[in-house]
Amino acid sequence: MAQIQPQPPHPASPSAALADLPFAGLRVLDISQGIAGPYCAHILWQQGAEVVKVDPPAGDWGRHVGVVRGEHSALSVAYNGGKRSVCIDAASDAGKALLFDLALQADVVVQNFRPQVAGRLGVGYAALAARNPALVYVSISGYGADGPYADHPASDSVMQADSGLMFANRLADGTPRRIGMLLADAATGLYAAQACAAALCRRFRTAGSGAHVELSLFDACCALQANNILEYAIQGTAAAGPVSAPNGVFPTRDGSITLLALNNAQFVRLCQALGQPGWAADPRFADNASRMAHAGWLRDAVSACLARESTAHWLGVFQAHDVLHAPVRDHRQVLDHPQAQQQGTFQQIEQPGLGTLPFAGIPARGLRRPAGAAPRIGEHTEAVLREWGICQDRLERWLAAGVVRQAAGAAGAAGAAGAAA
Repeated sequence: MAQIQPQPPHPASPSAALADLPFAGLRVLDISQGIAGPYCAHILWQQGAEVVKVDPPAGDWGRHVGVVRGEHSALSVAYNGGKRSVCIDAASDAGKALLFDLALQADVVVQNFRPQVAGRLGVGYAALAARNPALVYVSISGYGADGPYADHPASDSVMQADSGLMFANRLADGTPRRIGMLLADAATGLYAAQACAAALCRRFRTAGSGAHVELSLFDACCALQANNILEYAIQGTAAAGPVSAPNGVFPTRDGSITLLALNNAQFVRLCQALGQPGWAADPRFADNASRMAHAGWLRDAVSACLARESTAHWLGVFQAHDVLHAPVRDHRQVLDHPQAQQQGTFQQIEQPGLGTLPFAGIPARGLRRPAGAAPRIGEHTEAVLREWGICQDRLERWLAAGVVRQAAGAAGAAGAAGAAA
């Protein structure tokens, strides 16, 4: 296996607590906005990288979407925690030149503009790789760099519709439904982080060979549906709804439980739990195909049973009989989930202006650092630019001209301390 010599530490070297994380000491310049790109960079941060987020003067548009408080939204906190923010006006020539200089010093650059936009900003892959062949450059777009849809606008909702995700989530009557989370964007961010890690692994094995990692939301959504699309190719469009019976959400006396049986053994246990052993011997329910043919009868019968008792009662009964089930929880109940409490699923973020917030990091606990607060727009501009080699005179001129901006009350050593936190 080829080996490369370790690089000298960057000025903001990782603390001892971070030294064992896989990307400790790695510099990531995140010039992306929204969700997919920022989430990719945030995963790298969780795994030890120093991530500098470049905000335009108005901030990443993700700061202004959904639940917003001041400079932050839930979205911006979720996907930018722990990063340091540098505010650059890349519409100016000086801002473009600065962005190029910073990108040349990075190990990884992440962008999610439409094709050609990064090139117009002077930070396209070709220009940077010509000067730094070891660069791992992540490009995320809606539909890819070329093709008839390359310049089409894309968002999570657009992509859920155009990639078939809404169709996969349709009601029994065929009505398509958007999945109630930013699945297209978040999944693309996950795929991007994995692909970036793979490119970095190859770089370490090949003495510094970089890569252009290109992903699209469309391809990511298709990859998510590999099984669904194969099922269609094999048998054509299947009816919407469950693939077994009984299978669904059933009301109890005081709540709801999802309940299902996927095979004969599970159906027998369910019958025993419900006090209906005769169902297991009924030829109408001999196998899943037979049960599907009588799914309506089973649903009504199971509903009648569950409605007589509380959710707590049925949880105990189903657990004792090893039946596939779960209560339908809201987010408050998920935060209070006994398993989440025992496993430490949710970390705490001390977010200035918002207080203590719960955060679910990547689930590989041994490969992540504690959650961190998301930065204000330009919170670390002066500190980062000094660390990355910008002289004080030039920095002061750029601040005066509005090429870069520093958040009020956040300059100097406070920003430098954030890199090692």
